[in-house]
Amino acid sequence: MGDNTISRLISKEENQNFIIALLKDLHCLKYMLENDWFEKDPIRIGAEQEMVFVDEYFRPNPIGPEIIKKFRKADWLTSELSKFNLEINLTPQLFEGHAFTNIENEVRGHLDTLAAALEKHKSQIVLTGILPTLRKYDLNMKNLFPKRRYRSLLSAINAQRGSRQAYDLRLRGIDELVVRHDSPLLEACNTSFQVHLQVRPDEFQEMYNIAQILTGPTLAISANSAVVFGRRLWHETRIALFQQSIDTRTIRDHMREMSPRVILGKHWLNKSIVELFQEDIARFRVLVGTKNIEDSIELVKEGKIPTLKALQVHNGTVYRWNRPCYGISDSGMPHLRIENRVLPAGPTVIDEMANMAFWLGAMKGLHNEYGDIRKHIEFVDLRDNFAKSARYGIDSTFNWVNDQKISVTELLEKELIPLAREGLQSQNIAPDDIDRLMGVMEERTEKHMTGARWMLRSFSSLKNGVDKEMAQTILTSAMVKNQKSEKPIHQWPFPRVEEFKVESMIAYNVSECMITDIFTVRQDDVIEMVAEMMIWKHIKQVPVEDKKGNLVGIVSYKQIIEAFLKQKHDGIPILTVGDIMEADPLVIGPEVPVRKAIEKMVENQTDALVVANEKNELLGLISEMEILSMVNRYLHSQTGDGQE
Repeated sequence: MGDNTISRLISKEENQNFIIALLKDLHCLKYMLENDWFEKDPIRIGAEQEMVFVDEYFRPNPIGPEIIKKFRKADWLTSELSKFNLEINLTPQLFEGHAFTNIENEVRGHLDTLAAALEKHKSQIVLTGILPTLRKYDLNMKNLFPKRRYRSLLSAINAQRGSRQAYDLRLRGIDELVVRHDSPLLEACNTSFQVHLQVRPDEFQEMYNIAQILTGPTLAISANSAVVFGRRLWHETRIALFQQSIDTRTIRDHMREMSPRVILGKHWLNKSIVELFQEDIARFRVLVGTKNIEDSIELVKEGKIPTLKALQVHNGTVYRWNRPCYGISDSGMPHLRIENRVLPAGPTVIDEMANMAFWLGAMKGLHNEYGDIRKHIEFVDLRDNFAKSARYGIDSTFNWVNDQKISVTELLEKELIPLAREGLQSQNIAPDDIDRLMGVMEERTEKHMTGARWMLRSFSSLKNGVDKEMAQTILTSAMVKNQKSEKPIHQWPFPRVEEFKVESMIAYNVSECMITDIFTVRQDDVIEMVAEMMIWKHIKQVPVEDKKGNLVGIVSYKQIIEAFLKQKHDGIPILTVGDIMEADPLVIGPEVPVRKAIEKMVENQTDALVVANEKNELLGLISEMEILSMVNRYLHSQTGDGQE
């Protein structure tokens, strides 16, 4: 998807020509495999580092285009789907010696270079699977990175969904998240650390199946995405969010089985890489393409190596967690790779390198130990392990080889980390790299502390002292602080409110000050019920919404009192909300500065404003209580008293 010539194929002729080119590429790949055209040695590894930029208030900062422009001559930096994300492409390394030290030094060097450039923007880099301070508002299409290939991809996804344009995200962890969005830009929540392993063609089938069985354990020990939109969800929420955000399936009355474009797989790989591409072409319709396509068959006839561009473009729109890849090495020979897409970014560079070394070492170690893994475990078990690891992370219990039922920590301690060590040793990785990186994995396992567990415990504790929005901000601030210490996640202290300068975190927008856990009523509700609810919950105003969640009015305790007096005086038996509500309530948008909200409240002599979007959907409420709470935090921070 890095090609700027990629776009939607609008006409029938363009689509047909691309599909013909796609089929030609597949035939050429099969021919090259059968005739031994592929590089077998040396074996290389590589990685891609995604990141998110935050401003001085630890909110997403859409400055990606400016940073790309500044580094336009740098071939190591590339754009991502949103303006607040970028990606570093790291130099492939021979899988031997100090490969991990080399990659680690390169990552740190590029991050330091970017950090220096971000200073004038008062911004910083955060390495995390999903940024805790990310808001639904940040996923507006205005934050789509301005490149045609991204617009084309999102437009094609929307087109395939037909009339089903809304994207519903439904997740339940400790909390529950139910949100509707209008574009697949939801996918921009996710930031990853993608790892590549070159694989010999004759070993691809067995190695790919090893990658599949390792997906669950690798995800469990690296999980780092537990807080989304202020909710405590799955240990690795990226998994569900990614699948739901670009799901092109439509809901039908019948029970026909349809596959999402984000997949682990439904069965073992039985033959070669060609089998995976055949399934993807058969199962998933073309989303985007390119008109500049070589005739791969003619090139092969001439003995030349084709780029298989059509195949690579289509492969870039099918999101396997273990993605098969075709490439051409510096030697000019084609090669095969497996791309591990399950690893989240962060929490620190050393954590990422330990995750990478674990996966690569375990790939080799498990292959050396078991060979054809299909003989030792059912595919349904590894799919179950993957689902568990996404939800529960290191707290999971797996169905493992030879009918074992085993906890993740025991599996790592007794089998996988030792096998990863052996696998790295078999590749002649430097002993000091092995000890250092596997030591991180051993300690993380022993202390039972992944990024997800640290995040969940920290956020839950912070919410006991401050409101949800401030807890998100402090959590992100603590992540930035700890990342700079370069200590692995299991050594991070839990954040405490009094350790942070709250005046630098005071909310300036309504969205970060409003309450979203609000009680609402409908027009046909009787006022007695509304009065009781106000007493129970100590509230002065209740928004009125219709069945679709649209704002239609507001009721205050003053209107309730007046209604009761009128009811008593006039002998009216029943009054409803519709009889007494204010049908034209004062409304403010979520991104309006708080000072504007204060001005509006003073001007209209009211103690509350309803928060709604441009579609008149009810989002929350901001009252004098939230404003006073914000001022109180500021005053405490100025006097150094902290917060209770």
